[in-house]
Amino acid sequence: MIFDAHVHVFQELHGVVAAGPVTALPFGRVRMGNEEIQMLPPICETTSFTVEALVASMDWVGVDKAMLLQGPFYGDQNSLVLEAVQRYPNRLLAAALVDPWTDDARELFTSVAVSSGFRAVKLECSEPTGLCGLHPAARLDSPGIAWLWAELECCGLVLVIDLGAVGSRSYQTSAVRAIAQAHPDLKIIIPHLGQIRPAVVADPGLFRLWQEQIDLGQLANVWFDFSSLPAYCSEEGYPYASVSEYLHRAIDRIGPQKILWGSDVPGVLGQLDYRQLVKLAVIHSRFLAPAEQAMFLSGNAIRVYGPNMDGTPLSCRHK
Repeated sequence: MIFDAHVHVFQELHGVVAAGPVTALPFGRVRMGNEEIQMLPPICETTSFTVEALVASMDWVGVDKAMLLQGPFYGDQNSLVLEAVQRYPNRLLAAALVDPWTDDARELFTSVAVSSGFRAVKLECSEPTGLCGLHPAARLDSPGIAWLWAELECCGLVLVIDLGAVGSRSYQTSAVRAIAQAHPDLKIIIPHLGQIRPAVVADPGLFRLWQEQIDLGQLANVWFDFSSLPAYCSEEGYPYASVSEYLHRAIDRIGPQKILWGSDVPGVLGQLDYRQLVKLAVIHSRFLAPAEQAMFLSGNAIRVYGPNMDGTPLSCRHK
């Protein structure tokens, strides 16, 4: 089995980031504020990555299950991803988008995350495309959002929290450690293996910050996903040898049971297609024993997001 723990879908982009609104342009291009980027290959006039496209891609490359994540860049896709889970209950799980620094955050959490079929809540905290860019004073240890960690723990929802680039204002490792220790039944996943990349390894100060974050995986309720790593080493070219090195480094510190494979499609499809991403997942993890590789490719995700993997909503103890 292969479980992709980090995917996105969108019919249209209606997000907002620090630079301004996010909108789709023809042929894979996207406008963020005044900047344009080539997000997807220029193969279709309409720039989108629909649920149907994702499931067809999963069938094409042999991915059994996937977790749908969200972020401010894509805009509120709560209705879209929830409908996707209802249509494909044996293939897809979903995380809700909640911004805890808005005035109506608690009401939104209750109406969206608790009362429907979401399995997790995703906080994209990075500065360029996430919440710390939209809320410059945002702190994860702020008393004003402490309610969220308790609610997530109570409801059995997983917290997926992207802390952004190493050394950035969003890289709030100590705050996440405090949250994890105060809420031992709250499962926490940090994407992108803490965003290690060649520049981080080359800088002793940044590398120490990355080690401190990876060491959160020594806590019983913290995991990392392994998405987007080839994009961080794009100058190397296929098969991105440093990515295997980074996986080695992380496993040496926290063990193979603490890392979930993810692709981060469609954002990386401008660099690699889905078949190549899945092949690299196998290549980069082939130094592991077969049982450990199986944990990396699917078992760890099942452990975190289980026990009922058919899309059935979890019950909240508030109900």
